[in-house]
Amino acid sequence: MRRPGTRKDQVRCGRSSSRRSGMVLLLVLVVVVALSFSAYTFTVIMRTEQEAAQMTGRRIQSRYLVDSGVDTIRLYLSQTDTLIEESGGTYDNPTQFQALTVYSNPEGAESGQVSVVSPALDDQGSLAGFRFGLVDESSKLNLNILPQIDTLMLDGGRTLLMALPAMTEEVADAIMDWIDSDTEARDYGAEDGYYTALEPPYTAKNGPLESIEELLLVRGVTPELLFGLDDNHNGILDDSESAAAGERGLEPDMALGWANYMTLWSAERNYNDEGLPRIDLNQEDLEVLYEELSAVFNAEWANFIVAMRQNGPFLGDEESEGGGLPGTLDLDQPASYSFDQVLDLVDARVEVTYVDADEPVILESPFRTQTLGLVFPLLLPNVTTVASDTIPGRININQCTRSMLLGIPGMDEATADEIISRRDIVYDGSDPNRGLETWILVERIVDLETMRQLLPFVNVGGDVYKGELVGYFEDGVASSRAEVVIDRTEAFPRIVFWRDKSHLPLGYQLETLGLNFQATQ
Repeated sequence: MRRPGTRKDQVRCGRSSSRRSGMVLLLVLVVVVALSFSAYTFTVIMRTEQEAAQMTGRRIQSRYLVDSGVDTIRLYLSQTDTLIEESGGTYDNPTQFQALTVYSNPEGAESGQVSVVSPALDDQGSLAGFRFGLVDESSKLNLNILPQIDTLMLDGGRTLLMALPAMTEEVADAIMDWIDSDTEARDYGAEDGYYTALEPPYTAKNGPLESIEELLLVRGVTPELLFGLDDNHNGILDDSESAAAGERGLEPDMALGWANYMTLWSAERNYNDEGLPRIDLNQEDLEVLYEELSAVFNAEWANFIVAMRQNGPFLGDEESEGGGLPGTLDLDQPASYSFDQVLDLVDARVEVTYVDADEPVILESPFRTQTLGLVFPLLLPNVTTVASDTIPGRININQCTRSMLLGIPGMDEATADEIISRRDIVYDGSDPNRGLETWILVERIVDLETMRQLLPFVNVGGDVYKGELVGYFEDGVASSRAEVVIDRTEAFPRIVFWRDKSHLPLGYQLETLGLNFQATQ
């Protein structure tokens, strides 16, 4: 009989004790590993949260970069035209619009900057890269003034729309029906009868557009026609967009779509070079008119203009008395004639009876075709026939595309081509006539009658600008984009349209936008 506590029992107890110790050690190891993974996971989550918080903060900061860029543009546009020209203008000016440093970090590449980017187009409207500057909205067709054009000429709105590449009469009339005030469909157009039959149904706007994208509601307008190949709406063609060009079969002048030719905001100030309102030639009080004219012009000019308001143009064959001042006007005599445009003064004659004179005399206009290059730089900036602080919708013949030129009533292909061959995209101030839309008359590209037909529709620069602003950090961590339209027709430029595009791909290489920090290394 075996007694307890023998060696065999002791061995058995030692083995059990070893197994228990091994299990404890394994459990300890499992716990340590679990805690390690938990700590690691917690660390990763915290780092991710930190990076997300930093990214969110940087994105917010990048939007502030865009805000700063907008205020910089507004300040720049608040200067006089002369100062803006001396500073390099608005069209392509990297000094004023590329890589403007808003936030500088001397210890790293986290400096924040903003650039203003616009598409560069050739005369045909094809994309030719991009530039650092603003888009003059007057180089485009203002859709919201087209109903007014219809009051000046039959189907004038359709005529201007048909100048756009790939435009059809059906789409042009549908656009006109969408923005005009009536509910009657045009020859090729569409009104509520068409739109209410759609699923879901809706009605035509029958009023001015609030955004270009609203055209996507118009019959026949597709995203491809409206925006072309520019899927991220940055005004240039990225590599992926360019690669798709051949597949989609769009012509080069439609690379950016109709949106590149359209605007809702173009206008120009009706002020002189000193920022004062131009003299309204059609104002009712002729005594005030005479005083205002005499303060700017010589007595001969003031005398003839007021005499023409009182008596209208003389169409007889009698000989004139020249442009002298043989007498004094009776300023109590009311006006019987209103000017349609300033060019009504050119080569006109007027029959007038002076105070204390028995017989009328015929005066010849001091504004003669042969001397327009001398008189226009003084006359046109100071007088107007438009009783408004702004003139909307006229087209900038120095910057618009050839197709836009051809859409202007009274323009033919030969004239458009000659204008393109001679025009200057940016006015440098060297020739005062080049700062006036009548330069094409002074340089004999058009005759006086054609200029009279063109004048209500053309200018050489407006006062509403659009820019694509990109705010970014040089380390590439975050960026923001916004499209903004700024109106400088008032005392201080104001924002009339703003769209945040930060949700879209950036579409620009940072090296292209500008890296001031790296450039200094």
